[in-house]
Amino acid sequence: MSDEFIPPASPIIGDAEREAVDAVLKTGMIAQGPEVAEFEVEFATQVTNSATCVAVNSGTSALHLGLLAAGIGEGDEVIVPSFTFAATANSVALTGATPVFADIDIDTFTLSPASVKASITERTKAIMAVHLYGLPADVAGLQKVCNENDLLFFEDAAQAHLAEFNGQQVGTFGTFGAFSLYPTKNMTSGEGGMLSATDEELLRLVRVYRNQGMERRYENEVIGFNYRMTDVHAAIGRAQLRQVNSWTELRRTNAAYLSSGLEGVVTPPVPEGRKHVYHQYTIRIDGANAGDRDQIAKALKDEFKIGTGVYYPVPNHRLPSLTKFAPGLELPITEKAASECLSLPIHPTLNDGDLERIVRGVNTVVRAGA
Repeated sequence: MSDEFIPPASPIIGDAEREAVDAVLKTGMIAQGPEVAEFEVEFATQVTNSATCVAVNSGTSALHLGLLAAGIGEGDEVIVPSFTFAATANSVALTGATPVFADIDIDTFTLSPASVKASITERTKAIMAVHLYGLPADVAGLQKVCNENDLLFFEDAAQAHLAEFNGQQVGTFGTFGAFSLYPTKNMTSGEGGMLSATDEELLRLVRVYRNQGMERRYENEVIGFNYRMTDVHAAIGRAQLRQVNSWTELRRTNAAYLSSGLEGVVTPPVPEGRKHVYHQYTIRIDGANAGDRDQIAKALKDEFKIGTGVYYPVPNHRLPSLTKFAPGLELPITEKAASECLSLPIHPTLNDGDLERIVRGVNTVVRAGA
């Protein structure tokens, strides 16, 4: 049995991606061009079947431009989770609006509709759900809150390509959805992002904002950005898109193996009607503090050569860059998750021996109390 280190993530870049990049380089057309246009159509067809997609240079850019195009700006509040990557709240702050942090459900790590409802003020304009780790948030519960309070609904689907809620793909429920194509995501374009929407004016504005504020050259109608995706990155993304379905099924198979064998930890539950795509396979060590959790991670690395990840040890509302938006805020479930969560390897390159070692290692270390 191999005793090589098992990394927590393992981006897959093969001959198909290299050949696609080489083909673009041979054309001499490297900036945004036909590859990007084809990628947008193919991504929309496969990942957001009922939406139109616009490619940009990162998932954060997709969030930022979606918010701007939806009219979010100074004086507005957007309710977001604190238990997520900072890009979610950053994108709100970059528009001049205020991110308002709500608590999560401990089982799903996604926004709690009850906490969101309690966070609404007269300035609240929207709710931004995060489909964290590849599991859809409670879309029905959050949309109910939106409908009752005349709020917009946005989806941060950065980690959730092909995830579904009641048979419908994420990124197709709200005013817009945003996907990341960073190297560690379930599929990548090297760097990049994709925005999905059905509103034609919103889509037009996103295209304008990503291109220095121009729809036609030298006719700048707004102050915009250079958020374009290159044809090189789109070529990588198109090659990955042809493989992401099979990779997703491998992730789900790997998750089923881990969930059936792990003991003494809380494995990721999947509520009825939700399809989890396991960007991360995140367990909880119930009752642990951060130090306990970190010792378990260290033992797994030192004794079993198993890499792990902690996403996210510092909630957004306690980050130095974002604390000004949340003075004195207490989010007990978020704090609990931040102390107890540990993400195990789940990527498609794992073999049977790797999976067996992960189960054996976790069970041994947790049983011994690290």
